[in-house]
Amino acid sequence: MSTTVVRSPRHRQPVARPPRGRMHRPLLVMVTAMAALALVCLAGMLVDDRVLLGESVWRKPFKFAVAFAVYGLTLAWLLALPHRGRRITWWLGTLFAVTGIVDVGFIALQAARGTFSHFNTADDPVNAVGQMVFTSGVPGLFLASLLIGAVIARQRPADLPTTRAIHGGLALAVTGMALAYTMGFTGGRRVRDADGEIVELSAGHTVHDGTDGNAALDAGLPLTGWSTVGGDLRIPHFVGLHGIQVLLATVLVLGLLARRRPWLRPQRVRARLVGVVALGYAGLLGLVFWQAMRAQPLLRPDAWTLLAAGALTAAVAAGVAAVRAGARVDAAVRADAAVQVNAAVRPRG
Repeated sequence: MSTTVVRSPRHRQPVARPPRGRMHRPLLVMVTAMAALALVCLAGMLVDDRVLLGESVWRKPFKFAVAFAVYGLTLAWLLALPHRGRRITWWLGTLFAVTGIVDVGFIALQAARGTFSHFNTADDPVNAVGQMVFTSGVPGLFLASLLIGAVIARQRPADLPTTRAIHGGLALAVTGMALAYTMGFTGGRRVRDADGEIVELSAGHTVHDGTDGNAALDAGLPLTGWSTVGGDLRIPHFVGLHGIQVLLATVLVLGLLARRRPWLRPQRVRARLVGVVALGYAGLLGLVFWQAMRAQPLLRPDAWTLLAAGALTAAVAAGVAAVRAGARVDAAVRADAAVQVNAAVRPRG
């Protein structure tokens, strides 16, 4: 006579979960270096009165240091999530970290020298070497991000809403990096460095209407420096690059709201909302790029830009409303099913 042993639930083997990896050390080194550089640049803005195009020579390396610190920390967190191809993504993250340190380091060096880093055609040895670094380094940053996105694209490293934010955010970041290449087609111009010497730039970040290209370089918004008299291609670059942080913040906010909004509790509902936000953000990226390419300052939109912005806002609102309506229908269906199940199992007397 054979005996069947039935294991209680507490004796069952737990389902194996992929272990979470450690934060990517080379990226953390880069983040630390960028944070230190940002502090140095802040001090420089306080004690160094030299200017380039009307702003402190230290403002540009400060902005780059902050941007790379934020993006590098996000990337280090992402690569610590369980996923296949970790060896590949580790090397890609290392490529990004090393290239980022070298590129931003050159930007800081040029700031200390009181001259321009991007598109500088001066033939002095330091600038000549630096431009070669840019020529090889910028594609390295783009390629590393593109390949990391390709590796992660078909995987689910986290819950459904977070995964959707990661996928959409990486796509936006890569697009934002790609749009930066359009700056190389804005045309050359002559400017003065911090010592008053004339410098020839092969290109720039501003699209102007041809009346006064140098004016488009000189007038900028506070903090960002974005042009107030022409279209600025740094805006879509910025919007795309930091889309992943916006989407991850959306996931966090939806998770907090779900505590008081029952219709937000299913992961599928929150993932759909993240998808709506991602599509809307992609529309915003396209909108600011279109606006910049038409030599239009961010804060001076024409009627067509306002119309497009209104249509985009309406589309996002409609998407959110559709997800909410679908969530309520799903909740009602589940409630009806639960009632029917309870009625079926209720003992009849």
